[in-house]
Amino acid sequence: MTSVITRRGLGLLTAAALPLPALAQEGAWPSRAVRIIVPFGAGGSADLAARNLAEAFSRELGQPFVVENRPGAGASIGTEAAAKATPDGYTLLMMSNTHTANETLLPNRPYVLMRDLAAAASVNIAHHVLAVHPSLGVSSVAELVAAAKAAPGSINYASSGPGTPYHIAGEVFRAMAGIEIQHVPFRSSGEARTALISGTVPMMFDAIPTMQPHVAGGRARALATTGPRRDPLMPDLPTVAEAGLAGYEASIWLGLMVPARTPAAVVEKLNGTANAWLGRAETRDSMAKQGAQPMPMSPAAFDAFLRQDIETQRRYVQMARIEVN
Repeated sequence: MTSVITRRGLGLLTAAALPLPALAQEGAWPSRAVRIIVPFGAGGSADLAARNLAEAFSRELGQPFVVENRPGAGASIGTEAAAKATPDGYTLLMMSNTHTANETLLPNRPYVLMRDLAAAASVNIAHHVLAVHPSLGVSSVAELVAAAKAAPGSINYASSGPGTPYHIAGEVFRAMAGIEIQHVPFRSSGEARTALISGTVPMMFDAIPTMQPHVAGGRARALATTGPRRDPLMPDLPTVAEAGLAGYEASIWLGLMVPARTPAAVVEKLNGTANAWLGRAETRDSMAKQGAQPMPMSPAAFDAFLRQDIETQRRYVQMARIEVN
């Protein structure tokens, strides 16, 4: 009896001594609901991707995956919440190149991306469309640049907030074209789009599928897309580079991160499930309709991608002298 009690007691003591992530790793994950924090407003590309991924995860892993939108402060509010969450696999972060840009743009952010979070799975990549309100009276990139040079500072452009890919796209365009245009930030891409369509702000870089119906309806005019080649959704439009700004390219990509020290087994399971979903024909077809391409990677490859993009975004910020007030 004594020896049995001793072994049992030692087992309990050993379990109590294990750190929480190790215990989570030994158990079956997931055993309860998992939240995906989206540090952006509802209705944008990150929100849509998170909801599609949550549905796939719920189906494949047998537990609810719940999207929680926590926008604000250049994505810092939701990102801080994810970075400070318990690293047990029950909090995920849907992130984008907003985060890699913020490593330079927001020196006082309450987290450090590659220290406080870990790469789990990349999701997709897409490019933008440069659109203007018809009242601006321009029909090409060359005409837009000429109008901006004729009246420096008179043309405003909308974005979904400081540091977002749409903001960076506008600032790099400004710098490469040698023009003065004014940034007008909004809380979400939906609000920025509404401002463009109403004519309140006459210019915007936006997601191609969400702007396309407004272009077709005459509420906006598309001038160019921002990829390295013409976009299948708008094949008649030139790229910005074709239209005169050689070397210009802008994109938005999405991925999943988890709090640092999340068990490796959980990260691998997340990554494998995400990559299997990205590899399905129906997923590829659905993303193509959204103007995006799947971007599957291993956790290690996504980690390297993130570190490289931090440097890329730093060059953009320095070249365009972008500041966030």
